Amino acid sequence: MSWLFFAIGTALLWGTAELFYKKGACPDEKYAHLKICVWVGIVMGAHAIFTLLTKDINYNPVNIIRYLPVSLFYIISMAFSYFGMRFLEESISDPIENTAGVICVLLFVLVFKEEYNLLTWIAIAVITIGILGVSFLENRGETTRKKKLGKTLAVVAFCMPFVYALLDAFGTFLDDAFFLIEDVANSPFVDVTEDTIEAVANTSYELTFALFALGLFIFMKAKKVKFGPIPQHKDKILAAVFETAGQFTYVYALGGVDAVAAPILSSVCVVSLLLSRIFLKEKLSWKTYVFITIVIIGILLLAVSEEL
Repeated sequence: MSWLFFAIGTALLWGTAELFYKKGACPDEKYAHLKICVWVGIVMGAHAIFTLLTKDINYNPVNIIRYLPVSLFYIISMAFSYFGMRFLEESISDPIENTAGVICVLLFVLVFKEEYNLLTWIAIAVITIGILGVSFLENRGETTRKKKLGKTLAVVAFCMPFVYALLDAFGTFLDDAFFLIEDVANSPFVDVTEDTIEAVANTSYELTFALFALGLFIFMKAKKVKFGPIPQHKDKILAAVFETAGQFTYVYALGGVDAVAAPILSSVCVVSLLLSRIFLKEKLSWKTYVFITIVIIGILLLAVSEEL
């Protein structure tokens, strides 16, 4: 039953990461979202090096190039997410971002004509209703976001979770359809086995993130952006640590009973919602909470349906 511990741990770690992402994404700090990317890249790069030094995965560096399309979808989606966090409540952004699973399902239907059970389509319908409800309330002026930020920035900020969901879904689609496939011999990766393919994929992603972070750091130095002392970045660093730790436990959580592990792993937005309410004192209208709850129910239903 150790997989259950890792599944719960993953949900808690990623939910906590979301809390610190939000705390680190200061709205008045112009490059806060890019600084978060730099710290995530540093921590992930360190973890990748640790993996290479402690595990015999026969890593071939060419896999960084092979996996680049997937890595870029994931990394760029996260950059957009961090930007949106500067202006949007975590209670809203995280549930919307977790609808990436719906888009991924639709991509498999459109590209490979895959068929899904009735519960999957019910889950998609429930999520759609919740998203439309939240969007309607935003556009009806139920929040003061437009007054604070101006109409353009308010709209851009609200679009960021949707951009994240779209890009993350494409990354997941490429992952599931072409890279992390059962027939390892047909995977674009080189020098991998069934036992090492996931570690190779994760290491390639982390090394790419580290290189991406280095590029951002050079860009900001060229723009003469001041980073300040490390203690000023504690929330960004903690977010990166919890994110990377969640990735580590996630691998072990996948060894459990899928029908049980999947909804637990998908409950990250529930953890994030609770932590945001407790520690960030986020307060939304009761109508918004109703539609966010509908979205979360749909996400959990989708997780269950995919494992039946």
